[in-house]
Amino acid sequence: MSVLVFVKEPYHLEKRCALLPDNVKIYKRLGATIQVESQIGDTLGFTDQHYIDAGAEIFTDRSAALSTAHAVLSVRPLALEELAQTPQTCCSISFFDPFNSPDKIASLLDNKRSCISMELIPRSTRCQKMDALSSQASLAGYVMVLKAMSNLHKTLPMMMTPAGTLKPAKVFIIGVGVAGLQAIATAKRMGANVIAYDTRPECAQQVQSLGAKFLNIDLGVTESTDQGYAKALSEEQLTLQQQAQADCIADSDIVITTAQLFGRKPPLLISNDVILRMKPGSVIVDMAALDGGNVEASVAGETIIYKAVKIVGDGDWAGEVALDASQMYANNLMALVQDMYNTETSLFTVDAQNDVLKSALVTYNGEVINPILKSQYTKETA
Repeated sequence: MSVLVFVKEPYHLEKRCALLPDNVKIYKRLGATIQVESQIGDTLGFTDQHYIDAGAEIFTDRSAALSTAHAVLSVRPLALEELAQTPQTCCSISFFDPFNSPDKIASLLDNKRSCISMELIPRSTRCQKMDALSSQASLAGYVMVLKAMSNLHKTLPMMMTPAGTLKPAKVFIIGVGVAGLQAIATAKRMGANVIAYDTRPECAQQVQSLGAKFLNIDLGVTESTDQGYAKALSEEQLTLQQQAQADCIADSDIVITTAQLFGRKPPLLISNDVILRMKPGSVIVDMAALDGGNVEASVAGETIIYKAVKIVGDGDWAGEVALDASQMYANNLMALVQDMYNTETSLFTVDAQNDVLKSALVTYNGEVINPILKSQYTKETA
């Protein structure tokens, strides 16, 4: 019988958690022992008793629990010293941020620990239930519109009153991935006039199906990765894109940027000279602010005013709706564990040949498994 350990997140950084009481019951059906750190659900209104009633064991000694775990599941990754406290056979599962965690990867390799990064789950039909990036990005798109609306000093829908007609707010969304599509749908539901843009022309139909307009910019040939992400543009394409977008940005009340390149710095989409063209009181929400930003003036983790334009770079998007975000993330984890769990032996099994884990495994038995990371570390040691 495998021991699955769920640890409490640092409250000052993270409002979400990796397990809700309803998930415990399903894990128990697999035959697993579920150990949950005391107060794991406090930020969401769940007490330890809720988890006990569902069948979990509560612990207060984190080091002792880590020392007996077959798998440790969390939202944020364990600290280096905590990874060392786990058995060599233990696998840690979290949003690992693998491209920005060389020290942790080195420690995992040295100590022959296994690690699964939820960011590396493949985007495929088979993995939809495990795709934590998409589930959190969808909530982020919703929250970004609410953030923009709360910072804008006007209404989103058109209003006809005896005192005059209020025009609908103009919202421009750059990037039509999961977050962008949810932002479009949310802004449209709020009654805004929405225009969206993406480097992938195939996104135009999706935008139009939501009732928004698609901004057509002829960039020549653009490509997508096999995971559905937009590939980086050339310098010439990026310049052409920025010039074409500038007029639309200047005419908008709200601009939301969602352009992120996994494992690389996000592209700069809005320079300071474009912000100067925007109307006073306009709002920009920069989804990529914590990773370097799509907006030149954005500040990671803060909302600032630049030349009478508010720029929101808070970053904790899904955490603003932490209960729903936790439910979705916990279900993503559960789907992954169910895929890995051997019900006949009641054991959690890490199989590096599993088609999901070929991508999602960062390290296993002293080796880097994910092909992109593997090529990176091979170059570094060559």
